[in-house]
Amino acid sequence: MTEIAARHQDSTTREADIVAALHGRPVVLVGMMGSGKSTIGRRLGARLHMPFLDADHEIEVAHAGMSVSEIFAQHGEPYFRDGEARVIARLLEGGSCVIATGGGAFMREETRNRIHDKAVSIWLKADGDVILKRVKRRADRPLLQTPDPAATIERLIAERSPFYQFADLAVASRDVPHEKIVDECIDALSAHLLPAGASHSSGT
Repeated sequence: MTEIAARHQDSTTREADIVAALHGRPVVLVGMMGSGKSTIGRRLGARLHMPFLDADHEIEVAHAGMSVSEIFAQHGEPYFRDGEARVIARLLEGGSCVIATGGGAFMREETRNRIHDKAVSIWLKADGDVILKRVKRRADRPLLQTPDPAATIERLIAERSPFYQFADLAVASRDVPHEKIVDECIDALSAHLLPAGASHSSGT
């Protein structure tokens, strides 16, 4: 067996061990808009051979295809947050999967506690300049429809970070290849779930 093949086999074994150690629990990604929850979540799900679910998309489906922006505009944020909490509660009952949550979902204590009880959570931690660069090309962020989006992002980071810190794990989301962030999520899950065997896959 070549060294590359051996490393791949070790990686595959570790990922299978992580899934087994989850015992049917989901992995939930939390963090700011633009932190990469959907992009990383989709790739993480593929690596772990688990379905990927985007809470915002599920909310839109539940509202007959209305976008998050349209729900905000027509019904207001409190209505959206109530629906978001119900959708996440349902997704958490679906067994092994990777769930990307909206940026404000983890602020609600009920949702935070439910995620803590039923899942393993990862905070994708991104700086304000990284977030701004990622979201400024999109017009579907209702909380950024302000004269100064950069200031709004910094305010939201300051308000939300103390809550995001309650996540089980944290991984820095920055401008590197997506697979590197996924690798670091895998490493964090391995260390959290398989402390005795975290070094097994490295061949030590």
